[in-house]
Amino acid sequence: MQTWLLLRGLTRESRHWGDFLGQFQQALPDAQIMALDLPGNGHLNQQRSPLRIQDMVADCREQLVSRNIAPPYKILAMSMGAMVAVAWSDMYPREVTAQVLINTSMRPFSPFYHRLLPANYALLLQLSLMGATPEAWERAVLRLTSNHTHDDVLPHWLALRHENPVSRSNTVRQLIAAARFQAPQAKPMVPTLLLASEQDHVVSVNCSKTLSRHWQCDLRVHSSAGHDLPLDDGPWVAARVRVWLPKGFENERGLQ
Repeated sequence: MQTWLLLRGLTRESRHWGDFLGQFQQALPDAQIMALDLPGNGHLNQQRSPLRIQDMVADCREQLVSRNIAPPYKILAMSMGAMVAVAWSDMYPREVTAQVLINTSMRPFSPFYHRLLPANYALLLQLSLMGATPEAWERAVLRLTSNHTHDDVLPHWLALRHENPVSRSNTVRQLIAAARFQAPQAKPMVPTLLLASEQDHVVSVNCSKTLSRHWQCDLRVHSSAGHDLPLDDGPWVAARVRVWLPKGFENERGLQ
């Protein structure tokens, strides 16, 4: 049985995948799918977030050992979670057999103004300085990351924030870790698929396009979804992964 690990981004937890977990399972019915929390987020919100992406990899590996989930793994990850996937596959290439990276950006391939689009600077600064309420924060995040209407998402995200709040210090530490991370220049040793949103209003789609050129790996671009591509069109993500999976993987069926 294949094991797929799903990793979210900055201050997000495993339950932020929402309906996508079921959509992905439907596309890969024979796979074991596990959504992990990064330290400082979700059920690990009492932990101190590491200042290095590599230390987040170490924590994920420890979680899997405690659950007796042995490698190899395939990883689907978005945003900062994709940095964790890249570090993991670079440090332990025998543990990772494939990686799917969604709307990510990494040094040294993209400038800072592509990694966080300038149109967001004023809003994020205003929210920070004004000490915005949890509802204001989550509403802003939803507006920035999704291009579609999801009436049930905001109440769900607010409930997650109330149940497992991420501290301000952990938010800052995750920002520092993401800003400091530098991806390998060389092409990844594992098969890599990049998924990106043409209408991403948080991270420029050029980040994924540049990575694709440098790493000579596959790229698929969604025409209308926002930064949270699995939220805006989860079935599209699942289908792209299903079709792309390299031939020869165990238990894959119907891949031509």
